[in-house]
Amino acid sequence: MANRRTWLANYHIWRRRWFYPLISVIVAVSLCLTTPLPGRAIDLLPLLFRGAQILQLSNISDRQEVELGQQMNQELRASEIKLYNNAEINRYVVEIGRRIVANSDRPNLPATFQVVQGNQINAFATLGGFIYVYTGLIETAENEAELASVIAHEWGHISGKHLIKQMRQKALASGVASVTGLDRNTAVNIGVELALNRPRSRQDEYDADRRGLRTLTRAGYAPSAMVTFMEKLLKTRGSVPTFLSTHPATNDRIDALQRAINNLPSNGRDGLDNAAYRAKIRPLL
Repeated sequence: MANRRTWLANYHIWRRRWFYPLISVIVAVSLCLTTPLPGRAIDLLPLLFRGAQILQLSNISDRQEVELGQQMNQELRASEIKLYNNAEINRYVVEIGRRIVANSDRPNLPATFQVVQGNQINAFATLGGFIYVYTGLIETAENEAELASVIAHEWGHISGKHLIKQMRQKALASGVASVTGLDRNTAVNIGVELALNRPRSRQDEYDADRRGLRTLTRAGYAPSAMVTFMEKLLKTRGSVPTFLSTHPATNDRIDALQRAINNLPSNGRDGLDNAAYRAKIRPLL
């Protein structure tokens, strides 16, 4: 008899433990199904069962951003880019990058800097602190401050969370985001496409320039290097270099940067030694 009472008590506890959460799920599904939504119907059951893979890009956490960046990095390294594996060059870029991040708006975000083998004068950033710098850009820069200015600009995109905003906009425009959020794998695919094609807005570029210049200055580098690097590329190339070709209104950006530099209380001079820089990147020359 005592065993039967114990069994009944455990049964009632078990039923209460599962009953109320089950009712909550049923009510939530009912509300979603009865709420009129524009566009195509949404199959909610698969999303419920895959809940851990659904993201809300509007309030993504730093941890989720880093995880997405790691997954994007795997995709990029598997099919889109080839890394340059010289330890000396990689160590140098990481050293500059860490100095930039430490003086940025997001100094606590884990940062990963990778050198991409290729003649393109290019660099790009993805989510979670991942920055890619092409060997062609490293060779084209005349000094460390110019290379640091590019890294600072790309970190400016990360600090401003520009790619996250663009991913959200593209997902909504493409109709792949639902009321519950965006599937993780879909988010990764969109992020990789946007990072490579870089259809960035004028507003984002100005914001990355402002953040980058502020960070470059805090790090002690010569802020003028951000302007000289852009000017040199525009003057010495028959066509607009890759690094600038997807960035709108380069001359306007240069003017805005120069005005900002003129208003700085003091200009640093660090990183302008061309000979020292050439010695650092000797494996590339």
